[in-house]
Amino acid sequence: MDATGHPDRRTVLAGGVAAAATLAGCASTSTAPVADEASPSPSPRPTTPAAAFERLMDGNARWVSGDLQHPDRDPSRREFVAQKQVPFGSVLSCIDSRVPPELLFDTGLGDLYVMRTGGEAVGPVVTGSVEYGPMTSGTPLIVVLGHQRCGAVEASYKSLRDGKPLPGNLEAIARALRPAYEQTVRQGGGDDDPVDTMARNQVKLTAANLRSNQDLAPLVAKGRLAVVGAYYSLDTGKVEVLAGAPS
Repeated sequence: MDATGHPDRRTVLAGGVAAAATLAGCASTSTAPVADEASPSPSPRPTTPAAAFERLMDGNARWVSGDLQHPDRDPSRREFVAQKQVPFGSVLSCIDSRVPPELLFDTGLGDLYVMRTGGEAVGPVVTGSVEYGPMTSGTPLIVVLGHQRCGAVEASYKSLRDGKPLPGNLEAIARALRPAYEQTVRQGGGDDDPVDTMARNQVKLTAANLRSNQDLAPLVAKGRLAVVGAYYSLDTGKVEVLAGAPS
């Protein structure tokens, strides 16, 4: 219990994770294989931030060149991860249909936790989803991935600039992106492309907030987790690192 008499956040999280694992079948059982042993993956699961980051960027290089491996996408892999998952990366990206993380990083089944929201907008449920991998299965890498010509960012930018709320729950996206909009305005509007500047600011702010939050910061400090801000080019297919690349 905390000082206010409420349950400690880690206790609540642990209980919730256990319950979810029981109901969803995502927890391991006594007969489940260990993900690092005899995996039908092309290479062992990365266990450090640097190794996980290298695996993702190598996959993106293959995506750009067209020399794809399509790893972890066959029936044997499906059977292997049916009882247990230990993804090596978590990606928070936009809902945009042109930015599927599993494809642009050339990964497969059981390799990534993926959260997708309009403009990488975050809130408690999204943040909890991002925290899930690092806090329950030792996932060593989080990537916040923005992208070129983001419709959610453009709509939010225009709404905030003109003072015209977006319809329905779309307005919640604009509210979540307001800090990125305000930073863009302080920077002078982002030269010729304020929407692109805002998209990059959204990535960097979100990554920084995750990197410093009360549950992830200790993992970052111990070198067990890296939170990377990145930007995807629709034109080239290349992922550009904006901040936080592990050494």
